[in-house]
Amino acid sequence: MAFRETRSSIEEDTENERDRSLTYNSLTEDIDEEVGGPKYIKTVRLTSEQLASLELKEGSNVLTFSVTTSYQGTTKCFCSVYLWDYTDKIIISDIDGTITRSDVFGHILPWVGKDWTQNNIAQLFSALNNNGYKFLYLSSRAIGQASMTKNFLKSIKQNGVGIPEGPMLLSPDSLLRAFKVELVLRRPDIFKIKCLSDIKGLFGKDSSPFYAGFGNKPTDSKSYQAVGIPAHRTYRINHRGEIYTENSIVQHCTYAEIYEHNEVYFPIVRPECELVEEEYLTQNFWRPDIPGIDEDDLIL
Repeated sequence: MAFRETRSSIEEDTENERDRSLTYNSLTEDIDEEVGGPKYIKTVRLTSEQLASLELKEGSNVLTFSVTTSYQGTTKCFCSVYLWDYTDKIIISDIDGTITRSDVFGHILPWVGKDWTQNNIAQLFSALNNNGYKFLYLSSRAIGQASMTKNFLKSIKQNGVGIPEGPMLLSPDSLLRAFKVELVLRRPDIFKIKCLSDIKGLFGKDSSPFYAGFGNKPTDSKSYQAVGIPAHRTYRINHRGEIYTENSIVQHCTYAEIYEHNEVYFPIVRPECELVEEEYLTQNFWRPDIPGIDEDDLIL
């Protein structure tokens, strides 16, 4: 990305593997001197000129890719390109077991019209979005489930409140391969770390856009901390709806409790509000220091 003051994240929404490759890849021209004509190669990186030609507006932008053949006619797939300010703070959220109550039933029950979302999650995420934070939804679900997953996120309503719009990034693997990585190898963090590191790289070496992360597995916490999210802002929820931070596995809270004190956990970062350094926030500045412990007083 050559834009220094803005950034964009691409969210795939495809119906098959062929569409996926077209969505992920844009064409960059490379002049072939021997032939004398243009030669096109596939790439996932757009140049500054290509980004400028899209004339993106702030927020979500819908792009359409189409392929026309003599046998199948025209096939279209769509994606959303998000243009955010370089100072925006991003909250990452897993989907299965984090937005839904469990991994397996989170896949199945929405198909039959059963609500299986965590209590109060829509109110909490909406409040954090109003505080000025952007949301990025990251899941190890297969890219073939993009359409279904996007529709599921849009369908979430709790007391008339939905979850904020944001990029949805899924694994580029097939359905079977994604299940193997998630359930057999148990290494979804490989994809997630690579994906988040790629986004972080848009902001330079000395900065990170990621403010906090919500997940339900140790691999989620590992992924978030690998891209610079501190342990006290890495939230992990269990099947009972109890939320722990990685630096405190004893004390826990719920989505409802965080929502009630959302401006304490997530201070307002809207442009019209003065941004306060974290160490000077009320909950941090007045917090008493933990008393030192003499090694001689420890009971073995």
